[in-house]
Amino acid sequence: KAGRMTASDVSESARPPRSSNWVWWISGLLLLATMLNYMDRQTLAVLSVRITKELGLSEENYGDLEFGFGVAFAIGSLSFGILADSVSIRWLYPIVLLSWSAIGILTGFCKDFSSLLTCRILLGFFEAGHWPCALKTTQALQTGGKRLMGNSILQSGGAIGAILTPLVVRLIIRDNQTAGVWRTPFFIIGSLGVIWAGLWLTSLRTEDVPIKKTTADENSGSNWFLECMWNPKFWALVPVVICLNITWQLIRAWLPKFLQQGRGATEAAALFFNSCYFVAADVGCIAAGAIAMWLGRKGLAAHPARIVVFACCCVLTGMTGLVPYMKLGTALYAVLLLVAAGSLGLFPCYYSMSQDVSERHLGKATGLLGALGWMIS
Repeated sequence: KAGRMTASDVSESARPPRSSNWVWWISGLLLLATMLNYMDRQTLAVLSVRITKELGLSEENYGDLEFGFGVAFAIGSLSFGILADSVSIRWLYPIVLLSWSAIGILTGFCKDFSSLLTCRILLGFFEAGHWPCALKTTQALQTGGKRLMGNSILQSGGAIGAILTPLVVRLIIRDNQTAGVWRTPFFIIGSLGVIWAGLWLTSLRTEDVPIKKTTADENSGSNWFLECMWNPKFWALVPVVICLNITWQLIRAWLPKFLQQGRGATEAAALFFNSCYFVAADVGCIAAGAIAMWLGRKGLAAHPARIVVFACCCVLTGMTGLVPYMKLGTALYAVLLLVAAGSLGLFPCYYSMSQDVSERHLGKATGLLGALGWMIS
């Protein structure tokens, strides 16, 4: 019996090996998932002026919505990080994505602060599940310098989603000032998750992203947690993820309001620049992966290449400190575009470094890092 092949073994051995084109196709699906993640998230920011006015919300109320989202994202990061190490990604990923898509649709039915806050908290919790699922996938499919490029493609979906959201919203509502017109974009954008789930389930087999086998002792809560606590790589990334989140999420959530109410830009101009901001972010993100691959071809090892890219992006991101002192105009827009490129370029570097923290407990390690980053920011 031990040497006899079962029907399922024969079926598995008969399947052709995955091609490199298939790997990049899956990277494309990860990009689309990140895009939807950001579109559902950014719809509120894009429509924040209309929503806060119609529902009678204060700036503090709006800040509370983002606070609730962030705390829920922190809890979701750890919860889904633990799940991702023990449950099939093929099934967990679409469940998570369809859940946040459904909550995005429900947001369009909100009529007061309480219902909006509830939807925002649930959205943050389920959207957090995207990252451990996506990082487990790139860890399984990409190696060496290609992994940073794969992570760049993954993260660039966030910029693409943020680029498309104000354009889609403007296309849907135009200059219509009718009460409640802001609800329609939530319905349309939230519905797109069904298409992605179908593509994912037809493109991936369960064994493509296998669950790392661990003993009961290795998988216990104390052991994976202690592995992180005693790992210097983990602690090196704690301040990194905190700083990344503070810079990126602050601007992501407040840029349309800042430009309109803080600097006097029109709604059309603010939303147009909001898209430009994320175009620059996407360029920076893809450039980070491309430069790392180029440095690798020049003979530089993967980690030193990441450090070079990381340092350059840090310089650009640091220009955020100039923004509060600048008036509306070309100089302000130029600095914000440089900040965009640098701040999103840092993410694939961080993801690649976090994938080296623990091979057995990647979901838990990245979930714990994400929870710390979101809770503090």
